[in-house]
Amino acid sequence: MSDPTRNAERGLFSLAQIQHLIRVEFHRAQRYGYPLSCLLVGVDRLEPLRDLYGYESKEEVVGEVIEMLKRETRTSDFLGRLADDHLLVVVPHTPVEGAQRMVERLLRASRQLEFESDGRTMEVTISVGVGSTAGGDDVLFFDALLEAAELGLERAQAAGGNRGEVGTLEA
Repeated sequence: MSDPTRNAERGLFSLAQIQHLIRVEFHRAQRYGYPLSCLLVGVDRLEPLRDLYGYESKEEVVGEVIEMLKRETRTSDFLGRLADDHLLVVVPHTPVEGAQRMVERLLRASRQLEFESDGRTMEVTISVGVGSTAGGDDVLFFDALLEAAELGLERAQAAGGNRGEVGTLEA
């Protein structure tokens, strides 16, 4: 479970805040007809990493991934940590093609991250699920956007991780 104090120190929105922000942004995108994407980011094999190297190493890895996300996203994007150690990036005014370009940029940046524990170098990769709406009435509920991102993340991790997948939307 993530620590709300530590998340606030890292400049992340809390679970309640990011859920509120995506809901508000979704309704705004519907009203004004602009695209909205969300990226669900997971660190591949995070639980085994914690079991091998300990909780602090896991938090260090997640912290570095958060810093990378902050560097590689726009100031108009929203970044929050979910209860299951996944990170949610809400990307307003961005269609699925733009979100896919962002995922490629994030994957490239994550491959540059290096971690060391007990004198051993750890390889850490991320997987990303994408949910997108074109704006207007193509998606009726913001939950469908999140479900699409979850489905994309599940498919990316099931395929071995270190990749991004677009989830399908159910209207």
